[in-house]
Amino acid sequence: MFGKSKVLAVLAFAFAVPALLLTGCGGQKGAGGAPAAGQKEAALSGKITAVGSTAMQPLVEEAARQFMAKNPNVQIAVQGGGSGTGLSQVSSGAADIGNSDIFAEEKSGIDASKLVDTKVCVVGMAAVVNPGVTLDGLTKKQLIDIFTGKVTSWKEVGGPDQKIVVINRATGSGTRATFKAFALDGAEETAGGMEIDSSGQVKKTVSETPGAISYLALSYVDNTVRALKIDGVEASEENIANGRYPVWAYQHMYTLGEPAGVKKAFLDYMLSPEVQNTLVPAMGYIPVAKMKVERDAKGKLTGK
Repeated sequence: MFGKSKVLAVLAFAFAVPALLLTGCGGQKGAGGAPAAGQKEAALSGKITAVGSTAMQPLVEEAARQFMAKNPNVQIAVQGGGSGTGLSQVSSGAADIGNSDIFAEEKSGIDASKLVDTKVCVVGMAAVVNPGVTLDGLTKKQLIDIFTGKVTSWKEVGGPDQKIVVINRATGSGTRATFKAFALDGAEETAGGMEIDSSGQVKKTVSETPGAISYLALSYVDNTVRALKIDGVEASEENIANGRYPVWAYQHMYTLGEPAGVKKAFLDYMLSPEVQNTLVPAMGYIPVAKMKVERDAKGKLTGK
């Protein structure tokens, strides 16, 4: 028989062990460091500045709006300025994310080895004209002749008897670099033409200027401008995905080093099914997963 003091000691131990086990379990986290079931994760907070490509600006702005609605303690400021500005700002640490239509390796003065690339989607780019220019499309040679100044009237390429007004994006624009590389085969545009800083302003100017021609990401094309076929091929999702239409670019979101914290959370959201399967196609972009071809920083096209 146990004495009274021994019985009390045993009972105390018996009650203490479950309590210790419960205390230990309550402080543990699930796989991957996530809180265990029934626990709330700490609210995500912080500020992000994303700067650069105006071709992808509408997508990033809308995704940021949705992300902030889910995370009220996060503030995301999205600015344009062009791909060159985005790459320069993120490289210097002035911006958290640099949005770009071009690979960092294509931008002179940028140490691409210090940047981490998140390819968010693909966007096609089309030559666009004022609706009064009654043409369905142009050959690549005709496009080159127009943008290099060899052809100055629409009549010379089967259009109305009207002067051609060439509008370019400003130097440093990723849209300009992409159009030059894949629509103009690298030909130098004529000097002295009009240059505009943003895609939105390009669309407005082309729509209001008789005889105007420029180029836009498909996410900006609507019924205020006319998108032209190139060599008879339309800038459609199918033609871009299978490599038939050549003028397209990845939409990159670069960070200085590996993203962490709120930056990583936002970039993960950009790659989530919610954005990729719904927002990306709804806004005129193409999910990378749908592409049947790939392109490297040197412009080389390969099948997946």
